[in-house]
Amino acid sequence: MAEPIDEHFLDRIGSLCSGSSAVSRSAKTDRVLELFDAQLGSRHLDLAARWLRSIGRGFYTIGSAGHESNAAVAGALRPTDPALLHYRSGAFYLERARQGGGSDPIRDVLEGLVAATSEPMSGGRHKVFGRADLAVIPQTSTIASHLPRAVGVAFSIPRAKKLGVPSPWPTDAVVLCSFGDASANHSTALGAINTAVHSAYQGVPLPLLFVCEDNGIGISVRTPAGWIASNFAERRGLEYFCADGSDLHEVLATATAAATWVRTHRKPAFLHLRTVRLMGHAGSDVESAYRGASEISADYARDPVLCTARWLIENGALSAEGVLELYEAKRAEVIGAAREIAKLPHLGSAAEVMKPLSEMMRDIVSTPQAGSTSSAAAIEAGAGAPLTLAQAVNRALLEVLERYRQAVLFGEDVARKGGVYGVTRGLLDSVGPTRVFDTVLDEQAILGLAAGAGISGLLPIAEIQYLAYLHNAADQIRGEAATLQFFSNRQYRNPMVVRIAAYGYQKGFGGHFHNDNAVAALRDIPGIVIASPSRPDDAAAMLLACSDAAVRHGAVCVFLEPIALYHTKDLYIEGDGEWMSSYPTEPVEVGRARVYGEGNDLTIVTFGNGVRMSLRCARELEKVGIGVRVVDIRWIAPLPIADIEHHARATGRVLVADETRSTGGVGEGVIAALADAGFDGIVRRVASKDSFIPLGDAALEVLLSEDGIIDASGRIFDGVDEGGEQ
Repeated sequence: MAEPIDEHFLDRIGSLCSGSSAVSRSAKTDRVLELFDAQLGSRHLDLAARWLRSIGRGFYTIGSAGHESNAAVAGALRPTDPALLHYRSGAFYLERARQGGGSDPIRDVLEGLVAATSEPMSGGRHKVFGRADLAVIPQTSTIASHLPRAVGVAFSIPRAKKLGVPSPWPTDAVVLCSFGDASANHSTALGAINTAVHSAYQGVPLPLLFVCEDNGIGISVRTPAGWIASNFAERRGLEYFCADGSDLHEVLATATAAATWVRTHRKPAFLHLRTVRLMGHAGSDVESAYRGASEISADYARDPVLCTARWLIENGALSAEGVLELYEAKRAEVIGAAREIAKLPHLGSAAEVMKPLSEMMRDIVSTPQAGSTSSAAAIEAGAGAPLTLAQAVNRALLEVLERYRQAVLFGEDVARKGGVYGVTRGLLDSVGPTRVFDTVLDEQAILGLAAGAGISGLLPIAEIQYLAYLHNAADQIRGEAATLQFFSNRQYRNPMVVRIAAYGYQKGFGGHFHNDNAVAALRDIPGIVIASPSRPDDAAAMLLACSDAAVRHGAVCVFLEPIALYHTKDLYIEGDGEWMSSYPTEPVEVGRARVYGEGNDLTIVTFGNGVRMSLRCARELEKVGIGVRVVDIRWIAPLPIADIEHHARATGRVLVADETRSTGGVGEGVIAALADAGFDGIVRRVASKDSFIPLGDAALEVLLSEDGIIDASGRIFDGVDEGGEQ
């Protein structure tokens, strides 16, 4: 089926045909012809996407029609400037590829549209604009979720230079981040822009060019006229540039001025392109359901491809016949490639789909850690003395900062204060403010900074103050950080360690915002490492293991630190000091459990605060003749399934003591793993209630308790089963 915008272009240019073929070229017109080629390529890719969909071979039809003047934005930048692109950036991508050379960008995009395994960036996992050799960081259908990462990339370019560590980006690079007018309203976008301005206000170099491609509509919802300019034109600390997106020359001149300003001043700027959306939101979008026919057709006059063609004709660079010849030649090129590419194979198995994730996790669990686990600095600081968990994490952080000069530690309150619980105390003095620094109070900004820093040559160690606060920004891990290796076939990696003060048991302090036991939002993210230490020596060794996995394999690691155990010293009785331990001298393996005791009657599988409670309960159970072994899984992902199964079979009876909630808690995964392994013994579970954690002593009514563990253990041996939940 013919597209009206295609017919309109042919009709308007056809009406200008005169039979004259005389043309006059100049450097200016030659440059416009280069950009026009990108515009034509983008337009015909959009038309091909609709055709591929119509024959059942294409899977993505969100196009760039009406936004083709973003080719001039690419033309204003260097091919080494990192770019995080809006999904309507087809012409930008084609022009960037022309500048940088390499593979055929028309084929790149078409292979993405049909999800072909030969697609060079994602390998058929998604249609993305991305190429490592062109500094285009792959994005999917983003709703401003890439803006915090862009801030992180811009922050990290000068920071890497200051630290003297290698970065994939030139030291004078400008970071480009494009997005739509509807997405500009998203809290993620507003937070990222605020973070950029906040940083620049303090004199922190941040060479970032925000590009808002304002077509006036988000799917069916109109953006109020003048809204983008009203919001951003007068924003202090954010240099504002504006251009008519239908005028290629104006876009090129304005984008060049904006890029030059950012490159010179190393501060953020906002480029507002007033564009138009043609052909609807996507192929499945029935635009006539919410826009009138006259309104839709009125936009055709602002078609940037048509406007550029007219300029070329009016300035004698091409005849109208010449324009039509180029237009149809590009159609033939694109549709010819599309016919061939439509036959290419797709991913054909779960193993093929998951390969980037499974390879990464295999590398993490099978590769021995590099180097020793105990540095000279840590030993001098008293490595042999008994440490609390907080002290052990502090020493491990110092060792990571000493071992990896690209490591940076940041978050709210981590620097001068040394963390709410003193865990990072003294690190600022040890390594200085370039490597340990405070951030804005915005979890999206903190995690976006980590994602951007990791892809830019740094090892970011980000702190989220409490587990409950993670939920404000979980998509920066799920949608941005964790997906990068998957959607780039491991060509791009963003190593990062996210430290989170987690779980409950703060003796009623703070209520549910400071006592949160919900980890389901993390457990279902493919390809991340989730560490949950309980003992001081494990905490240090596991933090070192996470840092090693991040540096060598690009892992995204979440490190859950049990708040209630930060300063705990005793295990059984007051003053015994048995919960403290020396700084570790041996590494730990990612995905391996730690086992206490050799009892043959009952296996208690637990983690976090549950380890201390279970060890105390094991002592009481042994007094009545029940031999217990306690399995601290330590790693929520990858779950140590082989260790769990081995010790379950050793006793034939398993109690899962889970401080997370009954629904969505870690215990569900443990029991499912045992079932999958064919374990035919007795399995019971005791877990915290499906409740938010209240203030005061009432918290103990809904959390896992020692009494609950003892009672559930007794029911296993009494043969009483009331569901196994406490």
